[in-house]
Amino acid sequence: MNDHPTDTSAPDRPGLPRLGVFGLMLGILLATLDGQIVSTALPTIVGDLGGLDLFAWSVTAYLLTMAASTPIWGKLGDLYGRKGAFMNSVALFLAGTVLCGLAQDMGQLIAFRGLQGLGAGGLMVGALSIIGVLVPAQDRGRIQSTVGVMMPLAFVGGPLLGGFITDSMNWRWAFYVNVPVGLVALLAVARGVRLPAGRVPGRIDYLGTALLTTGILALTLLAGWAGTTYAWTSWQITGLAVVVVLSLVWFVRAELRAADPITPPRLFADRDFTLAQILSFLVGAVLFSVVNYLPQYMQFVQGASSTASGLLILPLMLGMLAAQLVTGRLMDGGGLGRLVPLAGGAATFAGTLLLLLLGTDTPLVAASALTLVTGLGVGALLQSTLLTTMSSAAPRDMGAATGTVTLVRTIGGSLGVAVLGAVQSSRMNEVLADRLGSGTQERLTAGGGLTPALLKDMPGAMRDAVRDAVSSGLHGVVTGAAVLSAIAFGTAWFVRADPAPQTAVKPTAGAGAGKGSGRTVLED
Repeated sequence: MNDHPTDTSAPDRPGLPRLGVFGLMLGILLATLDGQIVSTALPTIVGDLGGLDLFAWSVTAYLLTMAASTPIWGKLGDLYGRKGAFMNSVALFLAGTVLCGLAQDMGQLIAFRGLQGLGAGGLMVGALSIIGVLVPAQDRGRIQSTVGVMMPLAFVGGPLLGGFITDSMNWRWAFYVNVPVGLVALLAVARGVRLPAGRVPGRIDYLGTALLTTGILALTLLAGWAGTTYAWTSWQITGLAVVVVLSLVWFVRAELRAADPITPPRLFADRDFTLAQILSFLVGAVLFSVVNYLPQYMQFVQGASSTASGLLILPLMLGMLAAQLVTGRLMDGGGLGRLVPLAGGAATFAGTLLLLLLGTDTPLVAASALTLVTGLGVGALLQSTLLTTMSSAAPRDMGAATGTVTLVRTIGGSLGVAVLGAVQSSRMNEVLADRLGSGTQERLTAGGGLTPALLKDMPGAMRDAVRDAVSSGLHGVVTGAAVLSAIAFGTAWFVRADPAPQTAVKPTAGAGAGKGSGRTVLED
């Protein structure tokens, strides 16, 4: 048998299934674009269906089910076939999407958004796990560069597309627009992806699944409610924190004892895999915090419209896009496994410090341009953590590994927005109370009623106080992001030069086809 590792790249590269990869890219596009499109349409949706008090739940239901189902989809793919798991997740996502478009009240919309989130949890992890076993290690950076383009495009293009659909068509098309994309993805993957049977004997770890789901649900609710719906010291938030700690501690103990854990502890025996998850958590917190609060500064302080504020952070998105394209190709050549996260951490730290220059007198062009460096650093960290995760995991664990890195980044983003959002709110209220008095501050901020549209009708002194308060709040967020970036930079020093890449499953070999099998068994 001629199974020397050096023989794997040559036959595999010409045979990369472009149609299949195209279908996987469409699945990732669905996962990243949907939330951005719907977020723009939600105010109109709520106005049409009624139930403003349920507005937050239309978002929370989707995020809860997506986060909770992500690691489960990854494990299902490892056990029963990655292609089938991915296609089932697309089908479930499309079913939930159509039902969302048909919703007649907020209760129905929330339920259908939950169903949609269940499917969405398998889109990213399913596509990444298939790429991890289908594409040779030396080609993953090139493919992942394409994957990396999706997030910046979604953050910029999603709100614009959502606004166009809502203004020019019925809001229901904000959901229906996903259907043709999903159908093309299903057909492309069905025709273009042929994997050797990667199924391994085992069964679902039901106890671990239940504990992880409970912990994620409680953590997501805590991140969404703390400091906004409920005070940080309220019994609701305290109770959720206790549930998070108990369920996750019990989950770790259960996984160490389980015969077939949903998140194999053996993955964390690899130092670089563990460090990649820490970095993914930190960069998720930085990215989502900055992206959520920069538009608020652009609208309140710079006077930009909602659409224009999204365009004004375009340098950040273009920086992410460029860094991910370049990083993927550089890491393909090897030798940069440590340099890239170090450079990404340094650039992210420098970029967040530059954002401290944003103030009430910062020129609009300069305010937009200052976001570029943060985007470059975040893009490099996102790409390197994903590639390191995939290189550190064996093919049998690719679904669990990619599910873990996706989940960890999502949790980091949720907690980052919640914690730094509380800092932002506290600093804003403090400035408003000092400048205008506590009574006026409470009237302005009660029920989230302070909007950019109200500024033009305010007296000059009050308008200036609000602009100063928003700038101060952003500085609180950016300071927290800088601390997280410094921790990421320090963590990157412990990454080794290059983890030994796991060889991708060869389409022409019998790997994974069964014991002693001399033929290839394909996933249907």
